Amino acid sequence: MNPRLTKSQQKTVCAQLGNVKLQLLYKASIHGFTGAAFHQRCDNCCPTVSVGYNAAGYVFGGFTKQPFAQSGQYVHDDQAFLFTLSGENLHIYPVTSPGYAVKMINNSGPYFGEALALVNGSQAAVYSSPGNYYNFNAAEMHGNDLTLTECEVYQVEVIPEYEKPWRPVVWENEQRMELMESIKSYKPTVSSVSQVRVLLIGQVGAGKSSFFNSINSVFRGHVTSQAIAGCSTTSLTTQFRSHTLKAGREGKPLPIILCDTMGLEESTGVGLNIDDISSILNGHLPDRYRFNPSAPLNSDTHGYRKSPGLKDQIHCVAYVVDACKVSIMPTKLEEKLDAIRRKVNLMGIPQLVLLTKVDEACPLVTEDVRNVYKSGYIKHMMEEVSGRIGMPMFCIVPVKNYSQELELDPNCDILLLSAVIQMLRFADNYFDEISDRFSNSDVKG
Repeated sequence: MNPRLTKSQQKTVCAQLGNVKLQLLYKASIHGFTGAAFHQRCDNCCPTVSVGYNAAGYVFGGFTKQPFAQSGQYVHDDQAFLFTLSGENLHIYPVTSPGYAVKMINNSGPYFGEALALVNGSQAAVYSSPGNYYNFNAAEMHGNDLTLTECEVYQVEVIPEYEKPWRPVVWENEQRMELMESIKSYKPTVSSVSQVRVLLIGQVGAGKSSFFNSINSVFRGHVTSQAIAGCSTTSLTTQFRSHTLKAGREGKPLPIILCDTMGLEESTGVGLNIDDISSILNGHLPDRYRFNPSAPLNSDTHGYRKSPGLKDQIHCVAYVVDACKVSIMPTKLEEKLDAIRRKVNLMGIPQLVLLTKVDEACPLVTEDVRNVYKSGYIKHMMEEVSGRIGMPMFCIVPVKNYSQELELDPNCDILLLSAVIQMLRFADNYFDEISDRFSNSDVKG
């Protein structure tokens, strides 16, 4: 059963209700526009969001915390409300007489007071009477089109918060220092490579450049902004950049290079060109190459590496995903990510996901970043990313980039450094596989 309520609309409704998700119970076009079908699917379920759709394009309905029944009686609900959805805007009409919030009618669908009923009289029809325990403008709510093209009822499910973190983390400064030392002392297992090259790929504004700035800040000891980052709707990164990190201002280069690309955009001909990905992965792209979304790189480009070595190639790919936009990721963008994933898979390069802006996505994490693995919502977002991008949970790492802070936060640092450690581990796996490949070919030779 596919919900007609879009992911974006579901997110808008859920934002009104708290840390919740919606589970579709009843869909009239499948189960029938009858009171009997509605009650069979929805009785004793609560809380619920009921949604009506008409040919004029209006999306409207009501919320109640009370379970549906067939008693013929009114039920008290001081949290009930009617609503209309216009795009991503939710207009709410609260109940004015809570004692008459919901009426339990057996030959009808959801029945709110004497104001709004969906699947009224077991037909694909709406009953509408503003002022009867709910105040609303009928033209604004449903455009006075009282014929339903669809009716859905969703159960509202609370996303749990965990008493114990479901992924253990040591939130101590000693751990922060240990992680930093592990990164500084890391050496790739292949002698021809001195620095692991990690490619950052993501939607415009997801936080690719901010991730580099944040890691750079940790090792510099203060918040820095070397790479251009911001909130533009188009990519601020227009060049391919290989960012080297240093252990302090005058320190040695760290054994990892973060390669920043132009942001992905859903439209064709803008943002990172998918055809450039193979050139980047194979190490053909020169640093500071200026992207041309309408024309991919070719061998005649100035600085093009015709015979790149393993040290020039990409050893790990990190997809940077905004936790606030997981549920509303455009289909075309998802398709672009899928096309990239297929290219990377063919080359056997390890991949992971950096889930950014976790503090903006979840109030529990806003309060304290150490709650990131206690948040059921963040876990739910990680599971959704896992399903959409097709990567297991252990490949998804939540982080909080520095964006408005002036001083470092040790707990943010631990998340950021843990992400880098995971990149180095994945790169080691890749180098081991390459070494095995060469060993086998030597044996056969």
